[in-house]
Amino acid sequence: METEQIVVTVEGKTKLLVPKDSILARAPPKEPAFFNPRAKISRDFSIIAYSAFLQYFKGPKIFLDPLAGIGARSIRVANELKIIEKVLVNDVNVKALELGIASAKLNNITNCEFSENEACRFLSLHSRKENRGAIVDIDPFGSPVKYLDCGIRATSHGGLLSVTATDLPVLHGIHRDACKRKYHGVPIKTEYGNEIALRLILGCVNFVAGRLDVKIIPLFVQNNMHYYKVYVKILVKTDVEDNMGYIMHCRTCGHRKAQKENKYSCEVCGSKVEVAGPLWLGHLLDKVFIDKMLVEQEKFLVDKSCQKTLLKCQKEVGMPPAYFTLDEVAKKRKSAPISLTKIIEKIQKAGFSASPTSLNPSGFRTDARIDDLLQL
Repeated sequence: METEQIVVTVEGKTKLLVPKDSILARAPPKEPAFFNPRAKISRDFSIIAYSAFLQYFKGPKIFLDPLAGIGARSIRVANELKIIEKVLVNDVNVKALELGIASAKLNNITNCEFSENEACRFLSLHSRKENRGAIVDIDPFGSPVKYLDCGIRATSHGGLLSVTATDLPVLHGIHRDACKRKYHGVPIKTEYGNEIALRLILGCVNFVAGRLDVKIIPLFVQNNMHYYKVYVKILVKTDVEDNMGYIMHCRTCGHRKAQKENKYSCEVCGSKVEVAGPLWLGHLLDKVFIDKMLVEQEKFLVDKSCQKTLLKCQKEVGMPPAYFTLDEVAKKRKSAPISLTKIIEKIQKAGFSASPTSLNPSGFRTDARIDDLLQL
């Protein structure tokens, strides 16, 4: 690879050698190796989440990155998380791995091992109990579903599996058949479509885990314009709770409800509803984990938006699925939207619970129905 095509960029406290065009071009090219600078916030959140998780994890602190690319996430983990013992960096692109090896040398990292292998083969090599990762990160182009089985097998009991999806047209309902085939559920186009997408991903992870007699516990979810990411704890035991179901949405009145049964009529106005699912209905966030992430983020050089997002997460822990937006409510009332703070105060004064949501700057969660909101 020609040296003039390679530049140094800095994320957190880590120097990364990246293709020059990935910084300059509007859409980062896949050749000679892919690097997306816009995914920096995703990597920032990963550093915080992994640090929070490793404080409590008992066992070898090994990080597995089967689809590492140039190793941006892996090199940061090795360099910034001093608690980590070993980082295994894998990709099929030799040029990407060469950049990763050079970045490791640039940061004087000695606990990284590099391999050139197909992702599932790499993960299969780490499926034996003594070889599993404390943390396994699956970050592919498009859908992660074909890596879930081997990813779960390569994660230690009590370990953390983080999964990224970038196939937004599928998860947003543009290709419903493809979504059903890949994620075992269908989405609907709504103001809270990003939440439905995250719940479909978790539902699919849960479905695959169930076949392996593994239980998942979601700890944190995060999304940006071009990706969704979920963080789940893996436990080798059968899940007795049924966290799967449907979200029904009424286009006529705007009512939405999470429920176990697949019903087709609105309990508020009687109209026919659209149904998303089957998908994950359980919690998306774990309070203890979010609290720990807030403490840990102060130790790292990360984007300021990370703290703002986590503070919102702290407030929305335990709140109902399917958030509302200010514009949506204002449109129903045929008036200008009022501020988020004001609407949450009004809802709480009326005896309902309400909180902002980390998934939308103008979104809020509440146990009040749409008819209650319009009366308020």
